[in-house]
Amino acid sequence: MGVNTSLQDRAPGSNASTLNSARSAQLFSDYDTVAIREKKKKASKFATLRKKLSRSRRHSRNYDYGKALRELTSSWTTRELHSLCDEYDALMALKDLTFLASVARPSACTILEDLAALYENKYCTDVDLVYEGTTFPAHRAILCIRCALFRELLSKYPEYGAEVPVVIRTAGVDVTLFSALLRFLYTGDFGLETGHLHCLRKLLNSLASEFGAPNSIDQDLRTLLDTGAYSDAYLVFASDPVPDHSGTIYRREAAPESAPFGEIRCHWAILAARSPFFRSLFFRRARLLFELNGRVRDCMTQIVLDDEIIPRRFARILLNAIYLDIVDMTFILPTNPCPSNSVDYHVFPQGLSPATPVEEAMDLYHIGQFLDFGALSQSCEDIIAESISVENFLFILSWSSKSHGSNWVHRQAVHFLREEFLQIAHSPVLLEMDKDCLIETISSDFLQASELDILAAVIKWGEHQLIRRAEERDPSLLSQTALNISRKGTKKRDLSEVELREILADLLTLVRVDHAIPANSEVLVNSIKRGLISSPPSHMIGPDTGHSAASAWVRTRNPGLYVKPRLFAPYCEEAKLIIKEMNNHVPDQSSNVPIQYMNNCAIPDALYMLDEQSYLPQLNHQWSFSSSTIDVVAGTIPVPDKEVLQEMRRRESDLTRNKLAQRAYSLLSSDRLAVTREIQLRVVREFGFPDSAVEVLQGSLDHAPHRQDACLPSSGACCGLPHQGHHPLFQFRPRVAGGRRGVYHLDERPSPSASPSVARSHVHSESSRESQTEPPPVLLAMPDVAIATASVGHLSVEEEDTTSASSSQPPADLDLDLGDGTCHAPSANQ
Repeated sequence: MGVNTSLQDRAPGSNASTLNSARSAQLFSDYDTVAIREKKKKASKFATLRKKLSRSRRHSRNYDYGKALRELTSSWTTRELHSLCDEYDALMALKDLTFLASVARPSACTILEDLAALYENKYCTDVDLVYEGTTFPAHRAILCIRCALFRELLSKYPEYGAEVPVVIRTAGVDVTLFSALLRFLYTGDFGLETGHLHCLRKLLNSLASEFGAPNSIDQDLRTLLDTGAYSDAYLVFASDPVPDHSGTIYRREAAPESAPFGEIRCHWAILAARSPFFRSLFFRRARLLFELNGRVRDCMTQIVLDDEIIPRRFARILLNAIYLDIVDMTFILPTNPCPSNSVDYHVFPQGLSPATPVEEAMDLYHIGQFLDFGALSQSCEDIIAESISVENFLFILSWSSKSHGSNWVHRQAVHFLREEFLQIAHSPVLLEMDKDCLIETISSDFLQASELDILAAVIKWGEHQLIRRAEERDPSLLSQTALNISRKGTKKRDLSEVELREILADLLTLVRVDHAIPANSEVLVNSIKRGLISSPPSHMIGPDTGHSAASAWVRTRNPGLYVKPRLFAPYCEEAKLIIKEMNNHVPDQSSNVPIQYMNNCAIPDALYMLDEQSYLPQLNHQWSFSSSTIDVVAGTIPVPDKEVLQEMRRRESDLTRNKLAQRAYSLLSSDRLAVTREIQLRVVREFGFPDSAVEVLQGSLDHAPHRQDACLPSSGACCGLPHQGHHPLFQFRPRVAGGRRGVYHLDERPSPSASPSVARSHVHSESSRESQTEPPPVLLAMPDVAIATASVGHLSVEEEDTTSASSSQPPADLDLDLGDGTCHAPSANQ
């Protein structure tokens, strides 16, 4: 109304101007709207472009990593680049072995293997077949579902434990062949050699006409499960079972009518074959009935399971796993109430959400462990491992690390953490990790992250822990501190640097700061300014130190600076790409031939002696096996029996000789002790022992002389390094004229506190073993003077009688090698 009144109060001549003003205002308004719309379009285009650029930057992180490594190695020599690639190759081979060891576990028996054991062991039988005077205990349900002849024959003998005479019209079937026929009905395999089966082809065709050709065993087992035909037991899930002498399961006799509502038909033979739990249950019941009335069984049996331990909603998936070796999570009954059947659901308490698929797999894993049903447990482990993601990683890691969890799943979770550390480091999951888990993670040589990323993640985690401490001391300070941290231009000066260094003391030592590139990174510079890093990386100090720029990455003459690089995929790929580019531009590669000796030691020329700190301690460390840590008395390490230990040794020998292990041993920069340990871990896990049992295999080296060469490649190309066990640590042969060569063995180096007599006992001569071992190539490449100088620190020389020494003359055929290519005969004065 206000608008109309004001228009009426105006003069009549002002209507046109008012209309024009309104039209112009509308025009400008439309123009502004169009301009704003165009501006928004441009802004949205720029925003989309920004997103694309940021996305491309995220995808180009590998390019940034490669660029940083290329800048670092721009001043390296070809020898140093090849040495770095050798380090990565050795780590890659070790990582493959580590992965195989992490996925190793005892193999679970399949349904066919369990049925074969059922036939061989003859437990839970309910009928006796008599053929040509020989009795064959068998199982009625399997024979009836598999063979029409036995189905018709056994229908005439319905009583339990009946003796059934078997007459076969086909001639030529002896007792052995009849046993093979029964085995075929159980497993689908006759258990005979291929040549023998070929000879029996006509006879088997005649038997097929008489017995009838059976279906596949999977189809027949599915028929038993779906129809419940020939069942001899009921499976019932009760929330309050009646206890008896066997614990949580109550068994009562039932009439052989159809199964009551809510009960599931099953077969004792199948249950006992798959689960030792049900097998022992059957034996206890049979013994009890025999003591009471002198008979084992004569009617249907009801098995009542505690619904608190094995819920009713897992019944279908459990039976499918038992009969068919199939674990389908869709078979789990829903947790929501079902009005048609009150026993087909599981109601959660009010306020609790239904279980996730991972939680259901964990519950099913516990059921498999309770029933000692390995196939079910391992299938659940596979489901859990395939479901690991950033969101549920901590939950799965926490569950698997508990006593009732799965060690196999724990290893897969740790592997996921190493492979996806960058993704986890940029998520809130990092802040919830405990310190021990973080220490274990960043200690790995296979962590897929650069040292700068690791350093940033460690500092981020430490600052979060510092905030938690502040909350514990003063809860009112938490909101202010959190506000400062989350605000732009964070006021990190509010945090105590001293306390932060205390929190990160154990973590920062594991960050390989010398490999943090580029040197001008903000994370690295700020860490140094804050005092979190005590000394800057070697590549930031400059060339004035006299060390090579690659000394921290590869083994050079300065072993004190060397730090083993991590097998970070972008660095490894970039290093190999650089070598490939160099090979494409350099036609003559003859200068790269001697590079293979660069990684193990600093080989001296005629003017320098052997650098003992870069070669000898490393060898001594790699062969320092000791069984002193085995505490058999305390029972901390399970010791297998003699037969199992022999099988474990045989398995270790087989794994050592495969191509992957041979390659790992033969690489120049390979850590052979680590390779051997991963192989032994794989063996221990395949046999179902804990990881601590690997000490048994390591300690058995001293008692297994036939295995001393097991860890060496058959080609003998393993860097020329000596054997383990009682083989000498060093073997070298001085040049002797006249074609005779003496072999001098230097055994394990004595401890610094050893007496001179003990030290002298480690030096001896054995010319009788000269044909057994060849000297390492690295020692053949050294002059004798260098070898003598490097070894003099580990020998104890005792003065002899001067009169006898002066009268003795040096051997006439002895010459010295000074490394200059000529031989020098010593004089009598020398």
